[in-house]
Amino acid sequence: MEDSVLNSNSNSQSNNRQTVPFNDAKIIIGLEVHVQLDTDSKLFCGCSTRFGEAANSQTCVVCTGMPGALPVINQRALELSIRTGLSLNCRIARSTKWDRKNYFYPDLPKGYQISQFDQPICGPGHLDIQTTEASGQPRRIRIERAHLEEDAGKSIHDESNDRQSSKIDLNRTGTPLLEIVTYPDIRTAAEAKAFLSELKLILNYIDVSDCNMQQGNLRCDANVNLHIPLRGQQIATPIVEIKNLNSFRAVERSITFEAQRQFEGWQENGVTIADAPKQTRGWNDHTQMTTLQREKEDSADYRYFPDPDLIAVKIEETQIKQIRSQLVQLPAILRELLVKEYNLKPDDAAVIVSQGRGVVDYFLTVADGCENSRVANNWIGQEVLRHLNESNQTIQQYPVSHQQFTELLKLVIAGTLDQTRGKEVLNAMVEHSISSEEAIKQLGIKSVDNSELVTLCETLMDENQNVVEQIRSGNEKAIGMLIGKARKKNPNANPGLVKAMLSKMITG
Repeated sequence: MEDSVLNSNSNSQSNNRQTVPFNDAKIIIGLEVHVQLDTDSKLFCGCSTRFGEAANSQTCVVCTGMPGALPVINQRALELSIRTGLSLNCRIARSTKWDRKNYFYPDLPKGYQISQFDQPICGPGHLDIQTTEASGQPRRIRIERAHLEEDAGKSIHDESNDRQSSKIDLNRTGTPLLEIVTYPDIRTAAEAKAFLSELKLILNYIDVSDCNMQQGNLRCDANVNLHIPLRGQQIATPIVEIKNLNSFRAVERSITFEAQRQFEGWQENGVTIADAPKQTRGWNDHTQMTTLQREKEDSADYRYFPDPDLIAVKIEETQIKQIRSQLVQLPAILRELLVKEYNLKPDDAAVIVSQGRGVVDYFLTVADGCENSRVANNWIGQEVLRHLNESNQTIQQYPVSHQQFTELLKLVIAGTLDQTRGKEVLNAMVEHSISSEEAIKQLGIKSVDNSELVTLCETLMDENQNVVEQIRSGNEKAIGMLIGKARKKNPNANPGLVKAMLSKMITG
């Protein structure tokens, strides 16, 4: 249970407020995450959900609320919602119903939104996140509910040339949204970002949404207030809901700003949660500030009532079991697998898993094939991911198959190719979409036998007597000069073998 909250605003506490340091305040954060589900059609009609089409070209009498038009539930949206709930450890409702949420806004053509009020499809659940706490233990963030609803349209504001006009695009109207609501368990802006990052990764893994924030497929509102200790009790500041958060960085920065703003406001005027209603404030990415938009409505203001055109949905246990059986391994399980079974460091495992299931599968196949997970991780983490980032490609588009990559790493591990030559071969494989064998031939790489290495080392010693004397005098680093010269004389000579042979010949 949270600490008891004192809702007092007496003038006698004015001086005391100034003595409380900001670091003593506890930030209380709850998130509302809106996820656009990956369906071909809208929640209650057959209109397309494809992004980027001409304005108002994907509408019909149902999603625009014409008289007499009746909604029909999208079965796939229900299935994706259940899949999400199971992945977030939520209780799936056996019966869920639809309610009308009434409010007036230019991009809400019906004057109400079909949502779920008191019987959401997903009940309480939780999501564990990794934090930077010294204990290294994950933080459990409780999820209150996840309910299915239709999206509103989009207002497009044009303030160029002092026109200050707005246009309405209803293509998005009726698109299925799953709103995931957490309990106020989050305590820092970094934790909020960590929660959203893990949630997005899970949604990608289970193919519920692409979570493209630029297209509005993942949107977040943050509810923030402070609990401030004063004379053994806790003062709660008014709750603020922050809107317009279109990136995880914006979420993190807005929470940081808002916490400081609320603390300074409380120090100045002592206003508490009992003195002021909940506010909605918008985040301005340009000014890095929140600005007041309106006082927040509560549920009574929306006049919820059951939608008379839609019956309740009954969800059978067999359907839940079927969807559960189709779930893939989630990121947390895969990270644990890579650490325990493949001996990766936790940070390295997190990087691999964060790239998506395709990269994980690629790594697992290569690591098993070359029988060296450390080498596989180094090469995939550095060479493959670098190429994917620079070329903006997915692992499915990477021109080197996992079989070809495995064969290359086997040559590196065996010492047939050193690291430098191995990377040259990989670059040729990527550029020309060829095998490692073909790339080796194309680059003119040939094996160097022991007699050739001996001759090479003898030549280097004869031509660089001063360097040899430095090595014999104890300057072991000087041998690097000889290895560099060896590379110029014979690019096919393995630097590791050259170094070992030179050391033996010079120092005995």
